Amino acid sequence: MAEMLPIWLVQTLQLLTYVFVFAIGAALLFMAFLYVVDLTQTKDAVRHNFPVVGRFRYLFTSLGEFFRQYFFAMDREEMPFNRAERNWIYGSAKGQDNTQAFGSTKNLTDAGSYIFVNCAFPTLETDAARTKPMEIGPYARHPYMAPSIFNISAMSYGALSTPAVQALSRGAKLAGCWLNTGEGGLSPHHLSGGADIVFQIGTAKYGVRDARGRLSEEKLGEIAALEQVRMFEVKLSQGAKPGKGGILPGAKVTEEIAAIRGIPVGEDSISPNRHPEIDTVGELLDFIERVRRVTGKPTGFKAVIGAYGWIDTLCEEILARGIESAPDFITVDGGDGGTGAAPMALMDNVGLTLEESLPMVADILHRHGLRNRIRIIASGKLVTPAEVAWALCSGADFVNSARGFMFSLGCIQALKCNKNTCPTGITTHDKRLQRGLDPADKAVKVANYCHTLVHDVETIAHSCGVAEPRFLRRFHVRVVQGNGQSVPMDVLFPQLPIAQLGREPMRVAG
Repeated sequence: MAEMLPIWLVQTLQLLTYVFVFAIGAALLFMAFLYVVDLTQTKDAVRHNFPVVGRFRYLFTSLGEFFRQYFFAMDREEMPFNRAERNWIYGSAKGQDNTQAFGSTKNLTDAGSYIFVNCAFPTLETDAARTKPMEIGPYARHPYMAPSIFNISAMSYGALSTPAVQALSRGAKLAGCWLNTGEGGLSPHHLSGGADIVFQIGTAKYGVRDARGRLSEEKLGEIAALEQVRMFEVKLSQGAKPGKGGILPGAKVTEEIAAIRGIPVGEDSISPNRHPEIDTVGELLDFIERVRRVTGKPTGFKAVIGAYGWIDTLCEEILARGIESAPDFITVDGGDGGTGAAPMALMDNVGLTLEESLPMVADILHRHGLRNRIRIIASGKLVTPAEVAWALCSGADFVNSARGFMFSLGCIQALKCNKNTCPTGITTHDKRLQRGLDPADKAVKVANYCHTLVHDVETIAHSCGVAEPRFLRRFHVRVVQGNGQSVPMDVLFPQLPIAQLGREPMRVAG
């Protein structure tokens, strides 16, 4: 029969046979090599006791993350953000219809769930009001009339890629919200879209440091001279790693990033655990006043709350000095992680969650009569309308989100943010991986997400019978307990009567 086949086909079959035999032989030799390596090493007991086969354990462990996300985990099961949350953000960013049929897939009896109390006579469209801008920093030379309740939280250039920052800047401009620089300094990419900028001063003073790493008033003044820079935020701590400075792996410290930060190229960028010049609440107020004096713009601080007695002491010091000495805002961050690299020991175990710390901070300010002076910004895993509405009920004036806007850029929660291998190009400086992230396209999605979320928060507010979201109060939401029954939030966190809250803004637009 072989004689009947064309010569070229016979030769091709012979070649394929040789290749197959060679491949099998090479594979067997390679396995024999691995067998000897595994058997002779003593660092890994599994590989020593089960040569070659033991290696599959590590392969399956790495693949397990992929299979759980796409095949095995239910819509509401994943951490830190489940599929239902991500899909809502993806749909909002694309401008798609986010309505659903056949009932909720959320278990409404899970402890910690929010249930908003709809009223019998909800707000009519004719009586509804869009959320108004609110003034921050009445004692600064240049107060900021902040237009949006929902804004882009601190993410440094360096932790994020060039096209990601460009997309966020353009998107923030389209949405009318602010963009926080994170502690990595101000890059041209932050300014490229024309967005309002909040400049964050981290413990390493990146972007405003002198040769010795101290605050440079000259550089601070240069930043403040930019019209787009509207506020300054002094970072005391952040959710991913309270009590430890920022971490940027050396692989991400490019020449451009090193120049912006004022650090060596290719070396790990590790910030001090705190500002060396801030060791008391008095020194904190001194530092805030120094920044506000040099810049003329509203200045506040960001912190994860653990111990909280110092906030009472801070308020007492403010009242002793005069109300104008107060920080213009406090950004309260949750202690359950963030976008950047962090030690698991801190991410998992240090710092209060926002659910506990946000109402606590609001109540302390109320108690000292400072709630009307100091704006509260909530930050930490608030990516859906219900979470944002809850924060407003708890006492926040504004909400910041980092990972919500990362999802709007196309983040797939690959958990590679600290590896410089992000498959979506958001947190990598690999040019090949960045090519799929078009800033012009993603900017529209950023704006869509912001607009949709604010609209849906307004919808919740109208259902509760108030004209706009900042009129939401704690009695408008109930929190499910461990027994499946819900309790009004104003019972869990009793609050002063509305007339004594000092909640109404000193000045709003309109």
